[in-house]
Amino acid sequence: MPRVTLETLPDYARFLITAAEGAAGQFPVQRTVRLPGLELVAHLDRGALADALGQAFIEAKGDPRDSRQCRIFIGHPGIDGMPEPASWGDAHFTEHGFAQKLAEAGLRGHHFHDLDFWQIYDPERRVGVQLMRSADAFPPWEPGAPLRAFLHWEYAARGMRLTHAGTLGLDGKGVLLAGAGGAGKSGTVVAGLLNGLDSVGDDYVLIDLDDGVRARPLFSTLKQDPKGFARLGLEGRLGPARPLNWQGKRVFHINEIAPRPVRASLDIFALMVPHVGDSKTSSIVPISRKDAMIALAPSGIAQMPGERESGFRFFSDLTRFLPCYRLSLGTGPNEIAGAVRDFLARGA
Repeated sequence: MPRVTLETLPDYARFLITAAEGAAGQFPVQRTVRLPGLELVAHLDRGALADALGQAFIEAKGDPRDSRQCRIFIGHPGIDGMPEPASWGDAHFTEHGFAQKLAEAGLRGHHFHDLDFWQIYDPERRVGVQLMRSADAFPPWEPGAPLRAFLHWEYAARGMRLTHAGTLGLDGKGVLLAGAGGAGKSGTVVAGLLNGLDSVGDDYVLIDLDDGVRARPLFSTLKQDPKGFARLGLEGRLGPARPLNWQGKRVFHINEIAPRPVRASLDIFALMVPHVGDSKTSSIVPISRKDAMIALAPSGIAQMPGERESGFRFFSDLTRFLPCYRLSLGTGPNEIAGAVRDFLARGA
């Protein structure tokens, strides 16, 4: 098995892209997904990732002529012309050093050591390759938000940002919900959807700061642990037999519970940080920009390979543009949704 060092990394990255393009005719499956301003064309093998690409996205409407196209090859050695993935050859590996070396060559990339899982992207040519040991040798989180890193790199090159946050909205106006796992963000999004509010996604949304703050949908996946799934009444609505994902959560899709089709965007006017409170009723109080930044930036930067400096600048601007609040959650999903609805109605 070949070994790659920091010095040989750019050459290896270019080699993977060349190999994938040369093997384009050997990929059994092609999936085309229309996203905001982007036509994503994925070449890959049959299996779980091909299935995920057919389910995990909220496809955009509008004129495809306004979109740019990017091509991603999801390969493994079982596809003729695709090489064995290399291992890392240096004694040490840092994500920052890896990203910086590729950036110097005009490339972006990510390497997950445990699986020799490579993702390389050329943002100028809008072509990328994901190389794995086999068709199913991907990290467990990949099917929930497939090709997330490539979308991050493509949109970051345009000044936009994939953001680890949920959304709720009313009449086209909305709030971002940010926070670490367990803060109640996903439960709040689901409670809002079940009580008539809109959302353009939970977990990851696309944020554009070009004209105000606008959130656009990418992924359709929602998740709840079994207790939250039951507490929110989802067992009766969706059935109790949903399989558990790698986090022990039940996975479903926004169109299964949304009161209406997902909007193309929400104009965001506030940032909320959910917090599990000790009161039966919810409350919404202002917090400092610093506290909001602490809730928003770490996970948003850690979960998006590369672009660290631009990420901190982006989230700093975001918390500067938006008033920030702590949402202390009450005990009832309907009551929580009502508090957010009242806030949205006043803000809208």
